[in-house]
Amino acid sequence: MAEILTRRDGAIATLVISNPAKHNAVTPDMWRALDETLDNLERDSSVRVIVLTGDGDKAFVSGADIAQLRKSRDSTDAVDTRHAQSLAPYMAPMKCTKPTVAKIRGICMGGGLGLAAACDIRFCSENAVFRMPAARLGIGYSHEGVARYVNLIGAANTLDIFLSARKFGAAEALRMGFVLRVLPAAELDREVQEYCAMIAENAPLSLLAVKRSVSETLNMTGERDIAAVQALIDSCMESGDYKEGRAAFMEKRKPVFKGR
Repeated sequence: MAEILTRRDGAIATLVISNPAKHNAVTPDMWRALDETLDNLERDSSVRVIVLTGDGDKAFVSGADIAQLRKSRDSTDAVDTRHAQSLAPYMAPMKCTKPTVAKIRGICMGGGLGLAAACDIRFCSENAVFRMPAARLGIGYSHEGVARYVNLIGAANTLDIFLSARKFGAAEALRMGFVLRVLPAAELDREVQEYCAMIAENAPLSLLAVKRSVSETLNMTGERDIAAVQALIDSCMESGDYKEGRAAFMEKRKPVFKGR
């Protein structure tokens, strides 16, 4: 069954893209469910970190479901509709105020690559395989999507993976800066869990401020809202969490942050 699953472990929520029979290819219904699920997790104050991953050990996301893709490319109107529907979930991890982490094992191609690129941090297994096949399918990739890659891996690497449409492995993804770390498959779950637990212990308002600051820095429209960033920084300094952080440091104990 093609669906989006949610698992919880304390403050860490894991969103699972599940369509294992097709290497977790994403249908239009799944894209909509993914967007809605991220929105629900965004509004849940008990969630502090969101992990996106694929179901099973063979794939993160292999791309769009080709059978569904064929149906939705029959006309210009269908293409426009599909673009609007798919852009929202691609942008959702970037717009989410909470840290988002992609946990990638196996195949990560097409839409899967785009979804991973939209997350804040990416970890992958040593057997991960990446590809952007748009040029092999005759697809004109969106400006927003291309800009996301340029911000992440630079213009030369972006042109390389789009123009060649070639496969590349975990080591090259690390070299490009697409992933933060490459791990043995058996260690991936544990390492990502430990990393996310470390993030979840930190002050939520501080995380929000730095994520917004990075977002505004990477904004390619030239209309950066630095005032909004400064307002978030000011809210950190005026928060109870700032007092808690200082008290915990002086008392040599672990701080307990409440996000306010």
